[in-house]
Amino acid sequence: MTDREVSSEVIEACRRGDRDAFRVLYETYKNRVYSACLYFFHGDAAEAADVTQEVFVKLFAVIASFREGAAFSTWLYRMVHNTCVDSTRRKKVRERIPEIQTDSVASHEMQLLHSRDAATIQQAVSSLPPKYRVAVLLRHFEDFSYEDMSKVLNCSMGTVASRLNRAHKLLADVLAPLRDRVTAGGRDA
Repeated sequence: MTDREVSSEVIEACRRGDRDAFRVLYETYKNRVYSACLYFFHGDAAEAADVTQEVFVKLFAVIASFREGAAFSTWLYRMVHNTCVDSTRRKKVRERIPEIQTDSVASHEMQLLHSRDAATIQQAVSSLPPKYRVAVLLRHFEDFSYEDMSKVLNCSMGTVASRLNRAHKLLADVLAPLRDRVTAGGRDA
């Protein structure tokens, strides 16, 4: 079966919810998607398998948005790339969050404090004016470079730096009690 046949016949059947057609689509592309993921994750088979599964779950959910006339494989590999990048970002976030033991009362208290701190930070970021909030989200949650941010925000890199600087000052003021509590707790430990 060629990519053209898959694009015209099988894709249309997938749009109608035909599970057999989706199975054909999966069988046609699973090895290529897995190989691309394996390459992206430098041979990490477990990560590649997880992301491959995630790609096909997403594909099933959004197949109706595929534009006829476009190359299906190009559209699919764009999804593969985006899913790999998203997985890498999620992994970075997980690595930044310290592991918390769950087998003691003290660790339960730490979990509650961590949850409360996360909610406080989320609320502080949400309270920023939109132009500062977007800058913080792009930089610290999406890991965008200043150059990419300037393109997204349609402003100079100097303006990006200025917005981030102002946002950091506003957040520092709002989060001062949290910073002081964490600093005090760190000295006691």
